[in-house]
Amino acid sequence: EPRRATYLDHVPVDRWMELMITPVPVPTSFGGADKCMLMTFHDQTPLRRVEEMRADFVANASHELRTPLAALSGFIDTLQGQAKDDPKARERFLGIMHNQATRMARLIDDLLSLSRVELSAHVRPDTLVDLVPIIRQVADGLEPLARERQVEVEIHLPEPPVMIAGDREELLRLFENLIENALKYGASGGRVIVSLTSSAAPDGAQEIRVMVRDFGPGIAPEHLPRLTERFYRVDVGDSRSQGGTGLGL
Repeated sequence: EPRRATYLDHVPVDRWMELMITPVPVPTSFGGADKCMLMTFHDQTPLRRVEEMRADFVANASHELRTPLAALSGFIDTLQGQAKDDPKARERFLGIMHNQATRMARLIDDLLSLSRVELSAHVRPDTLVDLVPIIRQVADGLEPLARERQVEVEIHLPEPPVMIAGDREELLRLFENLIENALKYGASGGRVIVSLTSSAAPDGAQEIRVMVRDFGPGIAPEHLPRLTERFYRVDVGDSRSQGGTGLGL
């Protein structure tokens, strides 16, 4: 019978190998058969890493949901008890509960968006969309946030259409995330510039570049490699106060 064993000796600690040993009869020149063993090695590293990532993702998502749920539950108990007849406390607690519910809804929206992205990760878009009205729509939608943060948004877009193959809804989410982050975390700079340029790439193909630039404190170099890591935030406290989940990028 084939036997399986996990092979770890002489293998780097960040890789997992599976060894499969199978008896194989090999015919001899005299009409008999020699008993040989066929050893097959399978690299299990990608599967193990996906398993670890999923486990971490579930743990992080559960933690992020548990915090606002606990806050909502606690304030509901308080409002049903000692603060029931206190108008000032009731108004204050309802405001906090609204913020926590909004945070939880945002996290769920981000999780659903992430799920949609993963499901279509290997599906190449086959429709052309114009980036100019998409970026303008996002900027117009974030105008109230810009006024609230006292940030001036400069939009530099070409007059003619700029067509690319893409999913319109996902592109809206993409630019909304980038511009919203600039408004939230770069507000101290007082200005955000959004520009769209088109040029020829070295291979002669047309290259489209969208730049979202803020003038805030920026991000320290040591954090840059981890920016697209799920739930990773440079400053957890500041991110939570801004309503961030660490899933956008």
